[in-house]
Amino acid sequence: MNFYIVDVFAESKYAGNQLAVFCGAGVAELSEAEMLLIAREINYSETTFIRSPNPRNNGYDVRIFTPKKELPFAGHPTLGTAFVLQQEIIGQKVDRVILNLAIGQIPVTFNYRHESADILWMRQNSPTFGQVLPTETLANVLNLKPDEIDANFPIQEVSTGVPFIIVPLKTLASLKKAQVNLEKYFELINTTAAKEFLIFCPETYSDVNDLNVRVFAHSLGIPEDPATGSANGCLAGYLVEYDYCGEAKIDVRVEQGYEIGRPSLLLLKAQRNQGEIEVLVGGKVVMVAKGEFV
Repeated sequence: MNFYIVDVFAESKYAGNQLAVFCGAGVAELSEAEMLLIAREINYSETTFIRSPNPRNNGYDVRIFTPKKELPFAGHPTLGTAFVLQQEIIGQKVDRVILNLAIGQIPVTFNYRHESADILWMRQNSPTFGQVLPTETLANVLNLKPDEIDANFPIQEVSTGVPFIIVPLKTLASLKKAQVNLEKYFELINTTAAKEFLIFCPETYSDVNDLNVRVFAHSLGIPEDPATGSANGCLAGYLVEYDYCGEAKIDVRVEQGYEIGRPSLLLLKAQRNQGEIEVLVGGKVVMVAKGEFV
């Protein structure tokens, strides 16, 4: 099997979120247990497997694994796998690539700079909104004071395929010092559909960015994720639903991963269309390595 390592939502190598992508004849022969073992061997937050180089229903069959389990959808694996498909399997400029994932078909569109892929955009499912959670409960989970959470907006479960608990904070200082209390975290997620958290604030490290984000995914074996497309898709829907930016549509730059030394940039666009919120999440992908599993 061939494999590729790419950095997703990265402005340069060795930033963003790492992804290993496997393809080749041997992938189709892998069992689910074997794919999980390989994902554990790689030990990135996610590893993907392109089941065939030939499209089915105009899309490519792809499976996504964390070191603990298979996921029906994830953001940076979707962009990174589409990039590898375009670069290494299709081998020419195309407007879009469709991935057949467990949640359905997810299209990824390409913008090019000269002959190279520049910004990739994925259209996520329209967000659904779940239960609203108490401020004091989340403050205890995050080792914060209740007044560090922005009471103007709800703490809520949101999903565009994978649910996340969205927590609005007031300041970058609060976001930087947030630390998950694991006992209270696992106690809480026994009562929620979402098992992972996205916390965000309107203060940023870089003046050109609009929001700063951190994502905690202990239930997946990921204490903190450097760039999370699925969670940021949920955030994009949340921003429109609650008019966070003061406009009916958003076009924002989100930084993530600074606290763990892997700065990332995610581009979010969202707006209402005929009663539903359309969500686009974009970013760059950088090839880092190519190799062969024997």
